[in-house]
Amino acid sequence: MNRTSALIIAAATASLVGFAPASLYAQPSSTEKPAVPEKNPPGDIPDNQVFIEYSSPLGFKIKVPEGWARRETSDGVTFNDKYNTIALVMSQRSDAVTVANVKQQDVAELEKTGKAVRVTAVKSVKLPAGSAVVVSYSSNSELNPVTEKAIREESERYFFWQNGKLVTLTLSSPYGADNADQWNLMSKSFRWQ
Repeated sequence: MNRTSALIIAAATASLVGFAPASLYAQPSSTEKPAVPEKNPPGDIPDNQVFIEYSSPLGFKIKVPEGWARRETSDGVTFNDKYNTIALVMSQRSDAVTVANVKQQDVAELEKTGKAVRVTAVKSVKLPAGSAVVVSYSSNSELNPVTEKAIREESERYFFWQNGKLVTLTLSSPYGADNADQWNLMSKSFRWQ
């Protein structure tokens, strides 16, 4: 019996008794290998997508795609559609964001807690809401509960800071999806209220 057959039998047996060893489902993030990007990735946001303004009770607003599922929490909001995610999280931060402190604090935390994270750029950008720092990276998604597979994603994480408040905007889609124009529109639409 080969290893694959043994794992299938072990998973089937474990599912009959209601549990399965964690080793069948996940590897520690420090050893996780990047998922292979799909050749024709799903997840392109259509060029004719309508965007609407979302105003948060936390004191910011942003344009988001109309019709996407929205989930609000006490510290932010997430919008999802298929394999695309837009997440905004509010936190307190005494010091303004810079490329240096984002690399030291935030990128280090992302690489530690993320899944096979590969950072490709960290830079300062000028946007209508002011200066921000953006981190471009790829990572593995969470496992799909049906297929038990992860896909490779690419993301841009923007750090907007003002008067001790930090909003972290993360835009994610399948690796290779063509969403540059839509991500640009959303990041430029961010405003403090």
